[in-house]
Amino acid sequence: MMICSTHRFTCTRGFTLVELLLAITLMSMLLALAYGGLRASTRTTDRGQVVLEESSRMRMAHQFVRKQLNQMLPLAYEQDDEKKERKLFEGSRNNIRFVGPMPGYLSFGGPQVQELSIVPGERGQALVLSHALLQGFEEANLYERAPILLIDNIDDAWFTFLGVDEYGELTGWNSDWTDPETLPKAVSLEIEFDDDVVLAWPMLTASVRIDSSALQDLAGTQGLRGTTVQELIKQRRNQN
Repeated sequence: MMICSTHRFTCTRGFTLVELLLAITLMSMLLALAYGGLRASTRTTDRGQVVLEESSRMRMAHQFVRKQLNQMLPLAYEQDDEKKERKLFEGSRNNIRFVGPMPGYLSFGGPQVQELSIVPGERGQALVLSHALLQGFEEANLYERAPILLIDNIDDAWFTFLGVDEYGELTGWNSDWTDPETLPKAVSLEIEFDDDVVLAWPMLTASVRIDSSALQDLAGTQGLRGTTVQELIKQRRNQN
C-alpha cells in the first residue's frame, strides 16, 4: 500500500491490516512446525534413552541369572536326619531355590540360599531375588529384607528343568522339579514382556557347572551325558 501526502507531495509505503494478519499467520505456522519438529526430536531422543536403559537392565539381569545358575552348589539348605532327607534344589514354574555364591560384597559370610521368583509387580509381573546365608538358615531369613528387583514389566515368565531319571537317562524339560535331593542338569528361564516393551528376552538356558562327583554320577557315563545335555540345550535355543 502507498500513502501520499497532499501538502508535501511525498509518498510512504506501509502494510494493510490484511497483509499484517497474513504475515502473522505464516509466522505462527512456521513456529508451530518448528516446535512440532523439536518435540518429535525430543520424544525420539527420550525414547531412545529409555530403550538403552531397558536394554542395559535386561542384559544385567540376564547375565546375573545365568551366572548364579551356573554356580549352583550341591549343598543342602534343609535336612531331616531322621528321615535322611535333604533339600538341594526346589523348582516350579514361577520359583526356584538353591545354594550358591553371591557376587561382590553380597558374598560375605559364604554360600547363600537364593530364591528367584516371578511375582506380581508395580508394572506387570517381576523377577525378584531373595537371599540369606546358608549357615544357620531358616526359611524366614529369606524374607527379612525386601527382595531385589531384577526386571519387571513382564507379561509371562516360567522356569523349566532338565534332569535324569533313576537309570541315569535324561528326562527332558519339565516345569516342576520333583526331586529336591538332586540338582537339575540345566535350568531355563523364558520371559515374555508387555506390548509396550520393544525388546525381547534372549533365550536363557544354563547348565549347572559342578564337580561331577558331587552328584554321584555313574563312572564312565558322565562324559556322554554331558555331551547330550549340551545338545539338548542347543536344540532348545535353536527352537527359539
